[in-house]
Amino acid sequence: MKVQDMTVEEFKALIQEVMEEKLEELLGDPDEGLELRPEIRERLRLSLAAVKRGQRGIPIEKVAEELGLEW
Repeated sequence: MKVQDMTVEEFKALIQEVMEEKLEELLGDPDEGLELRPEIRERLRLSLAAVKRGQRGIPIEKVAEELGLEW
């Protein structure tokens, strides 16, 4: 697909993907080699299980509003 054939949203997504790849290449993963604490591992496990059951967390818009951020 050529850039001229992309929608604005597709082009933005492409730029975002390229930027993320480049930042990862330059900065690497600062958490690489670290281990999760058992309580964090359990919270992640429970969270993933809830998502599989169709449950969702707090919408990002609500979180942003509560923190006084624009989203």
